[in-house]
Amino acid sequence: MEKTCSLLVHFDKGTPALANEIKEALEGHDDAAKVDAMKKAVMLLLNGETLPQLFITIVRYVLPSEDHTVQKLLLLYLEIIDKTDSKGKILPEMILICQNLRNNLQHPNEYIRGVTLRFLCRLNETEIIEPLIPSILANLEHRHPYIRRNAILAVMAIYKLPQGEQLLVDAPEMIEKVLSTEADQSAKRNAFLMLFTCAQDRAVNYLLTHVDRVSEWGELLQMVVLELIRKVCRANKGEKGKYIKIIISLLSVPSAAVIYECAGTLVSLSSAPTAIKAAANTYCQLLLSQSDNNVKLIVLDRLNELKISHREIMVDMIMDILRALSSPNHDIRRKTLDIVLDLITPRNINEVVLTLKKEVVKTQSGELEKDGEYRQMLIQAIHSCAIKFPEVASTVVHLLMDFLGDSNVASAMDVAVFVREIIETNPKLRVSIITRLLDTFYQIRSARVCSCALWIISEYCLSLSEVESGISTIKQCLGDLPFYMASEEGDANDSSKKSQQVVNSITVSSKRPAILADGTYATQSAASETAFSPPTVVNTTLTSGNLRSLLLTGDFFLGAVVACTLTKLVLRLAEVQPSKSEVNKASTQVLLIIVSMLQLGQSSFLPHPIDNDSNDRIVLCIRLLCNPGEEMKKIWLQSCRESFVQMLADKQLRETEELKAKAQVSHAQPDDLIDFYHLKSRKGMSQLELEDEVQDDLKRATGEFVKEGDDANKLNRILQLTGFSDPVYAEAYVTVNHYDIVLDVTVINRTKETLQNLCLELATMGDLKLVERPQNYTLAPESSKQIKANIKVSSTETGVIFGNIVYETSNVMERTVIVLNDIHIDIMDYISPAVCSDAAFRTMWAEFEWENKVAVNTVIQDEKEFLEHIIKSTNMKCLTAPSALEGDCGFLAANLYAKSVFGEDALVNLSIEKQGDGKLSGYIRIRSKTQGIALSLGDKITLKQKGGA
Repeated sequence: MEKTCSLLVHFDKGTPALANEIKEALEGHDDAAKVDAMKKAVMLLLNGETLPQLFITIVRYVLPSEDHTVQKLLLLYLEIIDKTDSKGKILPEMILICQNLRNNLQHPNEYIRGVTLRFLCRLNETEIIEPLIPSILANLEHRHPYIRRNAILAVMAIYKLPQGEQLLVDAPEMIEKVLSTEADQSAKRNAFLMLFTCAQDRAVNYLLTHVDRVSEWGELLQMVVLELIRKVCRANKGEKGKYIKIIISLLSVPSAAVIYECAGTLVSLSSAPTAIKAAANTYCQLLLSQSDNNVKLIVLDRLNELKISHREIMVDMIMDILRALSSPNHDIRRKTLDIVLDLITPRNINEVVLTLKKEVVKTQSGELEKDGEYRQMLIQAIHSCAIKFPEVASTVVHLLMDFLGDSNVASAMDVAVFVREIIETNPKLRVSIITRLLDTFYQIRSARVCSCALWIISEYCLSLSEVESGISTIKQCLGDLPFYMASEEGDANDSSKKSQQVVNSITVSSKRPAILADGTYATQSAASETAFSPPTVVNTTLTSGNLRSLLLTGDFFLGAVVACTLTKLVLRLAEVQPSKSEVNKASTQVLLIIVSMLQLGQSSFLPHPIDNDSNDRIVLCIRLLCNPGEEMKKIWLQSCRESFVQMLADKQLRETEELKAKAQVSHAQPDDLIDFYHLKSRKGMSQLELEDEVQDDLKRATGEFVKEGDDANKLNRILQLTGFSDPVYAEAYVTVNHYDIVLDVTVINRTKETLQNLCLELATMGDLKLVERPQNYTLAPESSKQIKANIKVSSTETGVIFGNIVYETSNVMERTVIVLNDIHIDIMDYISPAVCSDAAFRTMWAEFEWENKVAVNTVIQDEKEFLEHIIKSTNMKCLTAPSALEGDCGFLAANLYAKSVFGEDALVNLSIEKQGDGKLSGYIRIRSKTQGIALSLGDKITLKQKGGA
């Protein structure tokens, strides 16, 4: 068996020191050379060298040294050398060591005494320790606390040895006396730890005797007290009440570490509302007082756990949690908002929204570089609040509309989507939103946001003044027609240069508001002043002209949206404007604009011509305006809005179903007993003890104390490693914890011989690492042995563990090797379904560089059934709405998403088509940031997609 080691030192194998060089250095008189030589000797010994010739040299030349560093290294050397022979008997030369240790324990220098006592904590040989015991006990009363605290640790270590109780019969009594007289906090902590470890009753007795003074003890001692309380309460749940009082008293101490541990201990021991509230208060206090971001993130995790199990209590803490938004770290802000959004109720919604509004206003200062990202988080949070509680929408929608022109496109897009949803769900706000949108439309910089805003204008401008105002605003933002001037005969070259210059300058202007260098654009826009609007609006348009700028960069998708918007507005104008001539006038102006856009798209003025889709859409608008039929009007003015309403209804339905699924656990059945704790016999209990007892009764009644041990499921995870006819039979029970895998291997000797030096050798493939080196065992005939192996996992990837069992028998000198079956670690153990927005999915899809494309090859003939099969096989969540998958058209496209325990994202796009023969064809594309997850998911899908497994 490999010897235990309490010391690890990095050793560069490239430059090994020779034993002779070390010996020469040790025999010299230079202390620095001796230190260097001792370090080399220790490193060689740790890496398997024996160096037997050095021992006598060290005894002769190193033992007498007065240098503290040399003495410290000598103790490290003595710690790692073999002190026993092959039979386990102590080596005779160790008597020399024993005398040296006794001298050290009586040394006038405190440091030498202290490090020697620390060394004795790691010594297991009772023959060496026994003669030193009087000296160790004498040090318990030394004047210096450093020696006393190490003497206590040495007594504890010796008492814990197999024969320790014979060596130190009355150790607990002695330590208890030391504890009652000790003044040094660290020594007190060590003494209490010794009693806690070796004589728990004495520790409990001491604690209950001094219960009133616990809050005055030192931080280290308080931490051990909390550990003792946890241990005692797990063993004896009936005594929780008196210990919970101690924990509550410790919540007021100044140490952050102690109060964090107190809160955790309270939550683990009690479900009483008073206890949970005290723990939550403590966490909120730490959240504000600690400056370390890691501490804040850990505390937020604890608050999140409390939110899941005690939501009613956490609702009252919502404003305290929100104060964590003052941190500049985005991870902390995101976590805080996630917790808060789950705790919103009609009582606190107004306060929460008011705080979020203040935070949004703060981001306008632009002092921090990531203000845009934080603003986007806040906008999404406000959006979520407004959907849950529509009455708050009116208080936030106008503030958020100021950010439609935000330079952060994602943030502006979130505002546009929010406005689009609110204007449909809150009809009372329609007029004010439309008015505000038309006033601020010229500020919008992004094509995507413009498209969304134009759709809102086209659908929700209903009255005559709104429709006219909508057409007028769009005309102003497009500027004067035509969009470009035809070149003069003979000036073609100059014109092309000039047009190129205009394009360049406009491209710049679309990125940030600036007056153009050449001035032409300003005069053209000014010319439209008289026709379309009062001068004030035009002046603002001069600096932006957003639609014109974007069109002149070649964005014809936006051009198609402008054409559709103007077409819808003209069709609606025909319904609300009694004057036919006014309608015809507006229609001809819109036709002129649309034709100008087509001309621009087909000209050589821009580097890229118009795309076919946009061209077809714009031509359709021209046809409709020239020949408006009732059926077409109905489709354009009603069906489009109906589709949007249906989309919102589907979204609402999905969210409701998810909430129902979360709340499926029934808290009380109709015929359950109701426990009136006011009628319980109080027996002199405090309110907290009473609450705690009631909560325990409830847990007992609802079966929460019963461990969910699914034995049948356990059997499924047992893997046979060798055959039944092999001389050694082995099977493994695999437990997959998030960051490590535990293999519990049972090895059975099937032979009539003793197997010596039996060793389980394992190796791994993939991102798996073995934690410990294998040990050798001796296995008696027909006996068995349990061997545990830990394997660390560092990423989501299918890993393979393979290995063999090696052993020797007394008859045959050669080693026998039995090769084991491979153990495959399933990627599904690390993946869980997750949800993200469509925009986030598209962003990640564009960013992730690893793609694995798997061709569909299955016996399943129904598209939806195949999709369900893939979702079940890959443990992913389908992001595509069920309504989008309805119908039977022979095509199906869906997006799936999952997250690994390591925070990696897995994206899957499934695109399938039904062939004429009824078979499915198509591709499943997997994208991820890391190669491992893409390949492993691809392999899993290839294996499972047939439909059998």
